[in-house]
Order: sequence, then C-alpha cells, then structure tokens
Amino acid sequence: MTGDEPTQVRGTEPTTVTGVVRVEDPEDPRLDDYLRLTDVALRSRHEPAAGLYLAESERVIRRALGAGHTPRSLLLTDRWLHPLADLVAEISGRGAPVFVGAPAVLAEVTGFNVHRGAIAAMHRPVLPEVPALLSGARRVVVLEDVVDHTNVGAVFRSAAGIGAEAVLVSPRCADPLYRRSVRVSM
Repeated sequence: MTGDEPTQVRGTEPTTVTGVVRVEDPEDPRLDDYLRLTDVALRSRHEPAAGLYLAESERVIRRALGAGHTPRSLLLTDRWLHPLADLVAEISGRGAPVFVGAPAVLAEVTGFNVHRGAIAAMHRPVLPEVPALLSGARRVVVLEDVVDHTNVGAVFRSAAGIGAEAVLVSPRCADPLYRRSVRVSM
C-alpha cells in the first residue's frame, strides 16, 4: 500500500487514508524500531544509541508531538486506524510512515499485544546543556543512579507535580524516555 489506495478495516467501508503502509510480514525491516520491545536490556541499549524512544498510547504520542518531538513512524493495529485518524494524518503529514497491521503480526514484532492503540517511534530530542537547563531554575530534582524505569517515571511525575523546572539524571540512571518510564510519568 502506498497510501493512495483505499484501506479496508474490518467492519467498515473502504476509506482513503494517506500515508498508511499495510504490514503483513513481522520480519519487515521497516519495523526494526519496534522489534522485541519486551527485552528491557536490549531496548535500554538500542534506543538511545539509535537516537529514538518509543511513545506508547495515544495520550503519550500526542503529548510528545505537542512538546515538539519529531516522529520516525507510527505503528497501530487495524482496529485503531479510524479512531485515531487525526493522529494518523498528523504523523503522516509530518512525513513519517504509518504502519498498520493485524494484531497477531504486530504482537510477533513487538513481543506483546499492542492494546494501547498505537506506538510511535520518536526521535530523541536534543538535550540542553546543564548550565542552560539550570539557568533560572528554582526547583531542580536530581536523580542519581535510579535504575528502575518505573521509579524514574514516578519521580518525573512527582517533579512535575511540585513544579520543578529541571530534572538532572546521572549517566547510570534508567532511561527517562524508556516506554515504561514515560507511561508512569504520564
């Protein structure tokens, strides 16, 4: 599918959805960003090195886009193509491919049932230098060697709750942009 053909979703009439690529093969190399998402050790090394992070769920994806983050691609099951049509249009309008497939195919790619609607591979934002980050900040939270992704997400959520203007993370901390950290921080 090139994006110009009608897309048939079970139980609906064909509709033109631009920028949508139908995936049938879990070995499709275009899906490499989404491979083996349940392997935490692998993902923790791969994502930062590849300059990406994964935004899981419509809410997280919309928040990332609203913060100015750039999508690499969007992955969703057939069921979510029309309910998330505006998100599909926004992502494809930014030049990123939108991959749609059957739940079984996407589960084989990711290692789990994609039940939160969608996952987006996002380019990691360029981080500001520490002096620039701290300039004018009155409340700063420092995370040193917190290795659990859930705890990192909870600290970020708490930092937002107290109105912290900056969060510093030591190099040995769990990745604050790992998908579990992001979900918990929301």
